Amino acid sequence: MTPTLNIDKSNWKKYRFDEFAQNVSERVEPAQTDLDLYVGLEHIDPDCLHLSRHGHPSDVEGTKLRFYAGDVIFGRRRAYQRKTALATQDGICSAHAMVLRAKENIVDSRFFPFLFHSKQFIDMAITISVGGLSPTINWKDIAKQEFLLPPLAEQQRLAELLWAADEMIEKEKRELEGVERMLQTYLDEFNAKHKPNAKLGDCLIVKKTKSKAPHRIEKYVGLEHIESGQRTTEKYDSSENVLADSYIFQKGDLLYSKLRPYLDKCIIADFDGICTTELIVYDTKDNASKEYILNILHSKSFLNYIVDKGFGTKMPRVSHEIVSNYDFYLPLESEQKELLGFIDEINNCAIDIKSQIAKSQEVKQEIINQIF
Repeated sequence: MTPTLNIDKSNWKKYRFDEFAQNVSERVEPAQTDLDLYVGLEHIDPDCLHLSRHGHPSDVEGTKLRFYAGDVIFGRRRAYQRKTALATQDGICSAHAMVLRAKENIVDSRFFPFLFHSKQFIDMAITISVGGLSPTINWKDIAKQEFLLPPLAEQQRLAELLWAADEMIEKEKRELEGVERMLQTYLDEFNAKHKPNAKLGDCLIVKKTKSKAPHRIEKYVGLEHIESGQRTTEKYDSSENVLADSYIFQKGDLLYSKLRPYLDKCIIADFDGICTTELIVYDTKDNASKEYILNILHSKSFLNYIVDKGFGTKMPRVSHEIVSNYDFYLPLESEQKELLGFIDEINNCAIDIKSQIAKSQEVKQEIINQIF
């Protein structure tokens, strides 16, 4: 149950955004920087201030923005995706982000980042965004927006509460990562004990049915909706603004990312939808369950193989033919079921932790919305 804070806002003051936030617009060419950290919007998780992954400046071209430790990286493009992160070291980021710095005479730097995850801020950001396909926020529009802020001493007290709620979620995420590592270790050891007796091409069926705009199927999955190493996703966008041809997938299909295979993006779909053509849509033949093949595609051995086979330097990719040529051990159906039974036990533990994370996130979000 979410606590009611009963905040007295009678002594709070209203400020324009540019009175307490600085827009840091230092430009950097990736090929000319000594920094080794690049953050694109694809590296920022919705409603999470922590950066769990990043790229390298050599991965990208074109002018980027420089940020410093303590700055806020706000995804000004498609603000409805709720992507804001707090930098803990120096680096560069996509120009589709806005680098913002707290003016600490008005706003506490530890309090400042949570504003961007409040319902008030997101609703405002969506309203002032301009453009159809990729609505984007301009500094001049956000600068004049007004927000009610408490005195600095109260900001510091509230920041302690918010970071405590955030740390609870991060602790639960670490527990989840431990369970997932245990599963991966078990699968890697299982595969190491058995000699390959099949190729993935013996089991996979490519599905290439396309949907053209305007799409009739509502849910759209892009690579940004799939997290590295995850087995399912609940994330998607509306297909309303998707103009490109897309593949149609059905609940239970395998979706495998052929772009930047080192990101390890492969899931079993939990719903019907359409997806980017950077995802290969697979069914499986009767000799292999999708769940078993999914575990193979997430295995360390397959990941090493597929990364080595990728072609292209900036944005390496692979093909169905490359995936198909991977040698692996395919057990009899009865052995697959036994193995999957054990995997289900571990996955059920992971599901319980994910449920608790979702509840903790709801509590944190409600606290944020009460404050802002």
